[in-house]
Amino acid sequence: MSAMRYCLLCLALLLGGCVSVPPAPPSVPPVGKIPAPPVAPGVMLKPADWSQLTGWPDNDALSTWPAFLANCELQKKQAAWQAVCAAAASFAPKNDQQARDFFERWLTPNQLVTDDGRDTGLITGYYEPLLFGSRKPSARFRFPIYGTPADMLNIDLSSVYPELKGYRLRGRLNGNKVVPYFNRAEIDAGRAPLQGRELLWVDDAVALFFLQVQGSGRVQLEDGETVRVGYADQNGYPYVSIGKKLVEQGELKLEQASMQGIKQWGERNPEKLSALLNTNASYVFFRELPPSANNSSGGPPGSLGLPLTAGRSLAVDPRAVALGSPVFLSTTWPNSTQPLNRLMLAQDTGGAIKGAIRADFFWGFGEDAAKHAGSMRENGRMWVLLPRGQDQH
Repeated sequence: MSAMRYCLLCLALLLGGCVSVPPAPPSVPPVGKIPAPPVAPGVMLKPADWSQLTGWPDNDALSTWPAFLANCELQKKQAAWQAVCAAAASFAPKNDQQARDFFERWLTPNQLVTDDGRDTGLITGYYEPLLFGSRKPSARFRFPIYGTPADMLNIDLSSVYPELKGYRLRGRLNGNKVVPYFNRAEIDAGRAPLQGRELLWVDDAVALFFLQVQGSGRVQLEDGETVRVGYADQNGYPYVSIGKKLVEQGELKLEQASMQGIKQWGERNPEKLSALLNTNASYVFFRELPPSANNSSGGPPGSLGLPLTAGRSLAVDPRAVALGSPVFLSTTWPNSTQPLNRLMLAQDTGGAIKGAIRADFFWGFGEDAAKHAGSMRENGRMWVLLPRGQDQH
């Protein structure tokens, strides 16, 4: 290892680790800019036959068609996808069988496996939460949703070391030194210069924490107006699961460590809540989405700038699955053995979504979505669907 590379790695450690952070979704999707197929260490795509996809013959592929067409608006200028997307634009399947026939004709499944042969991984869920807030602080609305700090540095090393593509460092200047940016505890204590960066104020610290975990949400204001906020940036610290911490401390059993279980624990232990939340030093900053997004019946924008589709959008590790790819997921419904086999689209990323066989299932908005997302922690398998003749590796 060269001295320069050693120094850069040390800098990453000093700044809380070299963290992969998804970029802020653009207001207008950059046509033709879907990332090139990734090459990730330890990840393989194993060619498969359609008969190997559990539940494929009965899958309601027609429900995925609108999201697939939306993805094609981004992919159609890529050589590998031109013919597929041109054919999709001139085809209107009338039922699931016709949709499945199209995918079988134009695409081939490739199963995600690790280099040691493992073909299953963790599938979790996320959703779009609803918070209650105000544009001004008050006795009730005391907890700020912050925009991106003006003093936070965004350090990209990939121009020097291409293998670090997708990894960025967050820091700040202290005199002439670059030091880690403020962590969650420091931000909540008011140490970060964030005055004037408040977008909104909400009435629940735990709800604000889970808004950061989900990455986007809706805030209903006192006058009845609802605004949407979306991910803008992050302070550079790796995500730490507070549910896992509670299990490790013997406070909850593994099956209780859902979002709902954590909230209930917080209600029973208010004096311990702040310390628990601060074990996750990661802090997410937001942007208020334009009025058109507030009035949209679709989901919040994912990492491609496209609205997420409930039950059809996945957050993935883009080092393992190219964003925009159709993905067939085979897992189970939350807290159940009932199969959940679904054709989906890789349209989002997340700070906790790391690994070859790892995905976050977008459940949408509302109480049912919250219930499913909060309790989903299932094993699953994934197949990436690629244009015929294409090899990601």
